[in-house]
Amino acid sequence: MGNCIPVSPSILESKNSLDLLDILGNLSYDVTSYEDGNGTILDYDAAPCHNEYCPLFQRVAPAFLAVTCAAATLGTGALLVALAKRPHAWGWPQSRALVAQLAAGMGLFAALLPAVAAGIGQGWRLGTGLCSLTHLLWHWSLFAQGLLVAGGSCSTAWCRWDPRSRRLAVAVWAGALLLATPVALTSGTVASPVTSCVRQSVGIRSPAYLLHLAFCLGLFLLLPAGLLVATLAVPRLRAGWQPGVGASWLFFGLWLPYGVGLGVDFLLRARLLQPSCGTFERFDYVLGLGEGLGVLHCCLGPPALLAARLRRR
Repeated sequence: MGNCIPVSPSILESKNSLDLLDILGNLSYDVTSYEDGNGTILDYDAAPCHNEYCPLFQRVAPAFLAVTCAAATLGTGALLVALAKRPHAWGWPQSRALVAQLAAGMGLFAALLPAVAAGIGQGWRLGTGLCSLTHLLWHWSLFAQGLLVAGGSCSTAWCRWDPRSRRLAVAVWAGALLLATPVALTSGTVASPVTSCVRQSVGIRSPAYLLHLAFCLGLFLLLPAGLLVATLAVPRLRAGWQPGVGASWLFFGLWLPYGVGLGVDFLLRARLLQPSCGTFERFDYVLGLGEGLGVLHCCLGPPALLAARLRRR
């Protein structure tokens, strides 16, 4: 989470300053300056850029992900039990077909957290192929949940589980897998010196990463914004809005800050915004906290859906 490649404790304890972009790109640097990809010397007020986020990230992230996984497992299990025991109690807008698929998406996401936590704390030992597969499944679950929430907000297709809704489910999950495919091409392992599984092992302007970034911005920013505008502008959608829909929209609310952070991160690293040491030192915390907030959707989503169901009883 955030722009950090986990490193060995000896590096974390070093008193030398680490430039954030050097951690990202393995660029050669000295204490006060470094070269960009065009060979231009960049000097941020002749002061070193201290990266204090990575040591904190490596200490905190494994425990955070482990606790989140445990809470998500309990919450998803309780949600599935509620679906199985009272299948006919789930009606629009929290229909059984929709909630079951959301539970599957959150369960898939939570199932990946132990491997991610172990990779951050001890180094990635499962190889490049499983690294790419982990990122693929991670984003597959996110895109599927986003498409399900969007479809449930503006359509009654999930009111019943019939051939039409089954075909729609296949289309949603297949489309989500297609949208997640670029991240399998951009992710990989790097040695720093501990082997790490990173989401971006290619250039910031590579076609695969730009496609992945566009899909993420579409999911986290454009899709909820478009749905909100459509709901306000179309009387039929506005009339069909019910409080229970808000429980599903928790997904978009939690991932929105990370979506904004991804956009700003690209602008900074592509030099479309003027970077500075202070910008990088502060922004990495923002990006990491934004992704951490989004990760919480897998443990907060199930109780939110259960609470929405209980309020309607």
